[in-house]
Amino acid sequence: MKQFEAKNIKNVALLGHGHSGKTLLCEAMLKVTGAIDRVGTIQEGNTVSDFDLEEKKRHVSVSSAVVPVIWKDTKINIIDAPGLFDFATGVCEALRACETAIIVLSGKSGLNVGSEKAFRSATKRHLKKVFFINKLNSDHADFYKVLESLKATYGNVICPVVIPYVVDHKVESYTDLITGTSWKYENGKSVPCDMPDFGGLYNDMRKLICESVASVDEELMEKFFSGEEFTEEEIMRGLKIGVDSGEIAPVYCGAGKTCEGIDLMLYSMVHIFPSADEARIELAKDKDGNETQVHCHADGRLAAVVFKTVADPFVGKLSYFKVISGTLRSNSTIYNPRTGETERIGKLMFMCGGKSEETDYIVAGDIGAVAKLSNVRTGDTLTSESNPIELVGIDFQVPTVTMAIYPEKKGDEDKIKFAVQKLMEEDPTIQWFHNHETHQYTVSGLGEQQLDVLISRLKNRYGVDAKLEPPKTPYRETIQKKVKVQGRHKKQSGGHGQFGDVWIEFEPYDGEELLFEEKIFGGSVPKNFFPAVEKGLQDSVKKGVLAGYPVVGLKATLVDGSYHPVDSSEMAFKTAASIAYKTGLEQANPVLLEPIGMLKATVPDDNMGDVIGDINKRRGRVLGMEPIEDGYQEISAYVPMSESYDFSTALRSITQGRGSFTFEFDRYEKAPENVAQKIIEEANEE
Repeated sequence: MKQFEAKNIKNVALLGHGHSGKTLLCEAMLKVTGAIDRVGTIQEGNTVSDFDLEEKKRHVSVSSAVVPVIWKDTKINIIDAPGLFDFATGVCEALRACETAIIVLSGKSGLNVGSEKAFRSATKRHLKKVFFINKLNSDHADFYKVLESLKATYGNVICPVVIPYVVDHKVESYTDLITGTSWKYENGKSVPCDMPDFGGLYNDMRKLICESVASVDEELMEKFFSGEEFTEEEIMRGLKIGVDSGEIAPVYCGAGKTCEGIDLMLYSMVHIFPSADEARIELAKDKDGNETQVHCHADGRLAAVVFKTVADPFVGKLSYFKVISGTLRSNSTIYNPRTGETERIGKLMFMCGGKSEETDYIVAGDIGAVAKLSNVRTGDTLTSESNPIELVGIDFQVPTVTMAIYPEKKGDEDKIKFAVQKLMEEDPTIQWFHNHETHQYTVSGLGEQQLDVLISRLKNRYGVDAKLEPPKTPYRETIQKKVKVQGRHKKQSGGHGQFGDVWIEFEPYDGEELLFEEKIFGGSVPKNFFPAVEKGLQDSVKKGVLAGYPVVGLKATLVDGSYHPVDSSEMAFKTAASIAYKTGLEQANPVLLEPIGMLKATVPDDNMGDVIGDINKRRGRVLGMEPIEDGYQEISAYVPMSESYDFSTALRSITQGRGSFTFEFDRYEKAPENVAQKIIEEANEE
């Protein structure tokens, strides 16, 4: 592939709601630029960006894909990001590598949750924002209705650049408001045509684009108020200024499936979208920890950020990176500030979906990949050891769904562990944990579909069959009153017998671990048996007397006892302590404790009542609400952990995906009597 300078490189993320047509839009750009002969389809599984086995099987994007196209001596690196919320990892990857976000909307469903979230995410990452209203070849598509919803939501920032001429609900042609030219699309090709009779609509739209560009440039503002017409060059200049400042979000339209309107947007991508060298200056830290600025120059000091990792058991680990500064060359050595280690760079590659093309070097502003960097992970910086800098990594979403994972075949636990850890390199939002109390391995992620893909990849990539189940809750037990009991162990079986006798006071205290003390007077129990008594109790508190859960908040004081000079032993006193433990806890009013977590849910104002109602159904206690941004509030609540494992699904359903939350363990509380009784009965059955 031809090399390009940063001034001729554009990095563009395709974002938006699931099924808005991002992948087909990517296909259309490949077709129009001559990279492919025909547009692939989701159903046939032959699109360039959806090349993964899971994507072909599910007919939906599950990971980001890099697809470069060349148009008018400009290289446009397109990153097609998934639209389903469970696969938001791909969105984070795309945002880190791009300067511009094209937010794709369906002409049928219009502005929806995925579009809104994409706009907010792009704004937080300081990306330039552009809208593309897609699927205008479909029945019931309505460009002008979608445009009005964009204007109602985002105000004067919305600026239509291409508008369709519609007859009997069918698009006849598209008109470019910049050039004033109209085009028809026949067999995937654009054909110039006469300006259709829009009535007053064309003049209204033309006035709107002129007002938008005038508002961002004083010279254009003066010309606008004087009543002069803008030239094509002046409109382009104003749009570029507005896009760069965030004051203008151009709106394009068309149909990815039939390639309608694609060339009109490509024209603007070349002339209006910022190039890699026009991206905002990045901040980094030098070797002394001082903040430094990084400019996109091919001759600058080397700094590349790894924004995506693919774990393949056959090819090995593949690291995707964007060079922010300098030039990365094959067969060179890079330094990783996170690990403090150097690694040898082998062959460098340009990626196009699942295909690669080798290259000798990759310059600042461009995107590439390298295989088999063993200690490099997503978010790391590749730099030089002699003059290192560390770039800002990637903030991924916190996993909110946790499930227990089991092998279908006994003995495959280690295989699952190995495979999951490999897949965690690919998706940092997946977490793996071994709960020693419940004896379960658990995996966490952003949603059920993501974990379902994980299970499928375990089988297809690593040959391990696994299943998911709701995780067990790690309950605790404790006591509520002070008791004094005897534990006596006496056994005679010929020869030396066994004898241990203790009196122990058990009482509650504010702490987790067993607190052991001794107050023996007169040598009723020799000191050398004290450790055996404590050991017997330490072993005993691992299981309570109600349901077999660990006991917390227990203080045990050895106050008296007796011994036999021949038959007493450490084992005998250890056993006596265990007997005292069981007798004492049964008399000390034992109770079951359940883990309580702090829930912080960010929800739209309109959904507050329903979300609070759902929290109450889960035996949650709402602590308060606090406004955090326009139209959103944060609900704080204590919720039992046993009631929270499917809250992610409920919140997504209630808020149509707009809501988000975090949940962290806070403390243990006494479980209600009806809840405790059910848990005890289930434990006894097991």
